Amino acid sequence: MNRSVPPRIFVLIDALGWTYVRDQHFLQGLLRYRTPLRTVLGFSSAAIPTILTGAPPSRHGHWNLFYYDPEGSPFRWLRRLAFLPERVLNNRFTRRAITEIGRRMLGLGPLFDCSMNPRYLPWFNWVEKRNIFACGGITGAQSFFDEVSERDVACRVYTYRDGTDEEILREAAKDLAAGDASVFFLYLSELDRLLHEQCAHRREWTAALARYETELQALFDKALERDRRATCAVFSDHGMARVRSHVNLAQEIRQLGLRMPEDFLAVYDSTMARYWFFTERARQAVTRRLAAMDGGRILTDAELQTLGVFFDDRRFGELIYLLDPGRLLSDSGFHNGGWKPAGMHGYHPDDPDSDGVFLTNRKPPFPVRGVADVHDFLAHSTFEPVETVVTR
Repeated sequence: MNRSVPPRIFVLIDALGWTYVRDQHFLQGLLRYRTPLRTVLGFSSAAIPTILTGAPPSRHGHWNLFYYDPEGSPFRWLRRLAFLPERVLNNRFTRRAITEIGRRMLGLGPLFDCSMNPRYLPWFNWVEKRNIFACGGITGAQSFFDEVSERDVACRVYTYRDGTDEEILREAAKDLAAGDASVFFLYLSELDRLLHEQCAHRREWTAALARYETELQALFDKALERDRRATCAVFSDHGMARVRSHVNLAQEIRQLGLRMPEDFLAVYDSTMARYWFFTERARQAVTRRLAAMDGGRILTDAELQTLGVFFDDRRFGELIYLLDPGRLLSDSGFHNGGWKPAGMHGYHPDDPDSDGVFLTNRKPPFPVRGVADVHDFLAHSTFEPVETVVTR
């Protein structure tokens, strides 16, 4: 490759919230342009595709992981097992087996997890079948990696598929020294797990940030040694809020005496519940019960449109109920089995704890306020002529 092209080092750290960095000196000596980053409603499954495409979930098609698709569901065959009693069909061994079938035989990717009752899987599909960090990985929009490939830019991408965060940083440093690429994109995912478990323990997460800072500073220093015009940036998909209370929403709805899947279907996603209705009685009963509850609210279509997560076909839910920040569904399929997270994300983007971060040594020529703006920064830094480093 042409060594006159300065390296660009882009590092996505999952769950690195502005509230964790704001009062810290995390990479402050180098990454002096620093700002909070508004996320999108949802989880990483929505925010990361938005970072990579610059489009909202309603355009790129990735929001929550499960979506209603009875005709296209890869689990239609499970309907033949509906006669089995609950204790046989819905237990940790059955879920583990279905998870492996989904990953190895049905092409649902390494992130697939049977995080709902298998009895209802035949009505649902899984959105993230492809590697979103590769060309063609996002179904509804062109991503940064598609653009890099089209322009024949030498790019190295590192994710959890390649090893631990420490191994990724070590491998990126070796590749940078080899000089056969100009763009390096690192996705570091382990902080998310730590903050889910330890966000209330300052000593734990500050120690983790110190380790990341040491390793990233060394990587950035290598890039700057190669070319003082190097672009170095750290950004995240969302923050992390402390969990303060739990609500058993599924139990509240079960008390209505409705039947699944005859009357309705529901998916409980840690901080939000999504419903599809097949009888008017179910629609009215569930809506009334949710409207009467404290600690959350039903999102209107107008608000979903404003947030960029409204889908005309209602594949992600006819009714969306969102918990207030700090509240958690105690019966979510995404954290059953005894895991009681101390921190959670997926709340309304207006909540300050939901903000991610955007840190760089190069001031962007346009405002970077939300996760969609990161795509424009990636593209501008990669495809436009190098400018003088300007710090905030």
